[in-house]
Parts: sequence; C-alpha cells; structure tokens
Amino acid sequence: MTFIEGNNSLLTAETNTIITDPMIPNLFTIKKIFWETDDTFTIEIESQDKSSFNFKPGQFNMLYVFGMGESAISICSDPSKNKTILHTIHRVGNVTSKLSQLKKGDTIGVRGPFGSNWDVTKFYGKDVVIVVGGIGLAPLRPAIYSIFKERKKFNRVIILYGARTALDLLYRVELEHWSKTKNVEILTTIDRGDSSWRGNIGVVTNLFNYIKLDALNTYSMVCGPEIMMKFSIEELLKLGVEEKNIYLSLERNMKCAIGFCGHCQYTSKFICKDGPVFNYSQVKDIFNLYEV
Repeated sequence: MTFIEGNNSLLTAETNTIITDPMIPNLFTIKKIFWETDDTFTIEIESQDKSSFNFKPGQFNMLYVFGMGESAISICSDPSKNKTILHTIHRVGNVTSKLSQLKKGDTIGVRGPFGSNWDVTKFYGKDVVIVVGGIGLAPLRPAIYSIFKERKKFNRVIILYGARTALDLLYRVELEHWSKTKNVEILTTIDRGDSSWRGNIGVVTNLFNYIKLDALNTYSMVCGPEIMMKFSIEELLKLGVEEKNIYLSLERNMKCAIGFCGHCQYTSKFICKDGPVFNYSQVKDIFNLYEV
C-alpha cells in the first residue's frame, strides 16, 4: 500500500484502487486572515492542488497546525463557492491561538468535511426561525446563504441573535444586508450595553417577545452555548413549534472526527459522526441529562 504524496489517499498494490483516508490531512494555503472581534478571527484557505472543496451547511473540518495539533472548526463559507473555504475561529486554546498567529501564504492541514448538516430543503414553503448565540452564527452562516440563494422557496425568515457586547456581533455588514431582504426580520441583543448601544439588552430568549410565529408552519435552527440552546428550545416549544421541526448543532471535544476515538461521545451519540446537527427529537433525552 503506497501513500500518494500531496494527497490524502492510499493506493492499494492489489487493485490500484485509490482509498481516501480521512485521518490524513490535505495541505491548504492561507489566502487571507482577518479579525471579526477582539478574540474571533476568520481565515480563508485554498487547497494547494487547486481542487474544489464541496461541503454541506453545518459540516466541519479538522484544522491541523503542524507541530501543535488540530481543532474542529465549522465551515462558514457559501456552499455554492467551492474554490476557497472560510472558517471563523474563537481563540480559546493552543491550536486556535497558533492559528490566529499565522499569515497569508502559511500552510495548514485540513481533514474533512465531516458530520451531518442543516438540510434546508426540508424547510421549503415554511417559516424559518434561526436562534443564535455568540459564535454560533458561524456554523449557521452557510445555511443562511443557502436560504437566501433560493429565497422564494421559503416563507418568513427570522434571525434572533445574541452576543456578549455589540463588538462581539459577527458579520455585521451581512446582517445589515440580510435585514433589507423582503420578509426577513433580524433582531439582535447583547448581554452588556454602553451609552452608544440603542438596541436590546438581555438574553436572546427575550427576543421571542417581539415576534409572532405561525408555530405549526415553523421550522427552527438553533446554535450557540448549550444553556442558550436549552432555553431557546423551551421557548420554541412553548410557542407551539413541534419538536420534529427544531434542529440544533452540538459541540464536543472532537479528535478523530469519524466516531472512532470516543472523545466526543454523548451517551450513545458521537457528535462528530452522528452530528453535529441533530433534530431535537433525536437528542432531547440526552439534552435533559446534563446540567447545562
């Protein structure tokens, strides 16, 4: 069995069949890196063999920094544009800190894409409520792009977005652009405001007080800290949204990304393989087992 240099594949001597190995990273070059907030940045990367990279909204990659390790990061770019990939990263540990120090032209390893996805085709003809906390907007961004690309196939789109401060709101230019689209409503709130802030202050669930839902005609996607998702889902259920119409994205300490190592096991579920996107009805019992 021979390793093909520059490719994450193995060539079997017996059959000359190329086997893609999900544990071997492909080489990518950083095209651009820019800061979104004080502790969150976005990198744009391109495959060194110039091949296209296809993924589905909600999937993630394992980004490998040589000599340091790797970290699971959601893909946040437009799925219809597959020449470069975007990842928005919160600087919280050794790997993400090292990623933040890299420059244009540097090389990283990429394994992926992995995991389940936001299947927005299930929402055709329905209202869509997107509830987001903090950096949770990044995993949902590709789904939002997909919805706006086929805008006429969906009814109302409501985005409820909460962050710590006004400076922690991601993609503010896009939020402004999206808000100008017909039948799109975007409400934001922050935990701590100052004299310059004229918007809502408080937890994201407070924003449910400002919207009216056609509950039986509504699907929802929820992403953010688990405590925020727990209470957001409770609000959706109180308003009459059906469990089977609620989707969420879970995060755990993912290592192998293929359900082999068990680091991300969540009772019977492997977040990297069975998730990260789940229907709420799949995980509601698991969700209620934990103090979140």
